[in-house]
Amino acid sequence: MTITLITGANKGIGFETARQLLALGHVVYVGARDVERGEKAAAALGARCVPLDVTDDASVSGALATIDAAEGRLDVLVNNAGIPGDTAADGPTALRVFDTNAVGVVRVTEAALPLLRKSSNPTVVTVSSSAGSFWAVTNPDRPEFGLPLALYSASKAAATMLTVQYAKSQPGIKFNAVEPGTTATDLTAAFGIGRPPQESAEVVVRFATLAADGPTGTFQDENGELPW
Repeated sequence: MTITLITGANKGIGFETARQLLALGHVVYVGARDVERGEKAAAALGARCVPLDVTDDASVSGALATIDAAEGRLDVLVNNAGIPGDTAADGPTALRVFDTNAVGVVRVTEAALPLLRKSSNPTVVTVSSSAGSFWAVTNPDRPEFGLPLALYSASKAAATMLTVQYAKSQPGIKFNAVEPGTTATDLTAAFGIGRPPQESAEVVVRFATLAADGPTGTFQDENGELPW
């Protein structure tokens, strides 16, 4: 069986990714900052809940220790947790956004590496965004051009770079960043845009189920590699 951990999986794309991977036979751990919501989501899915706040070192270590004790390895990590955070462009907000969207990737990935190295096909997928692509936000023909999401965009650019750097430093593990598509979630509610999470999760699932010889160090959406 494939052992999978998804951060921020109690709703949105993370929840739907969990559902689709469970249907493919994965053992899925739903990482959730809110334990009550996480347990409710896990029960609805038939998954396992693990308390996990990506901004808290002890929480992250505890979550991976739980998986280690139960499974002894981790095959797939999906770094999905993220926040928009652009209610104010000030220092505290910037720290909170980067702590979740970028530093959280480092915390969880570093804690997961020892377990991933025990897998025969270790895979890490980071849910990034084309809003963090310099190419997209400077292209008037792209919807990202007009998005007023400075902190979110910058933090996602960092998340993509972290993914590429991990791919270089960890050649035995596949690391890919994905743009799942504009999705109707809490993050996009203020804009009233987006397609159903089920459709966007398919992009994440594709990269979470790569064969051993699959790509690494890429940033892709459903149509292929994205300039960034």
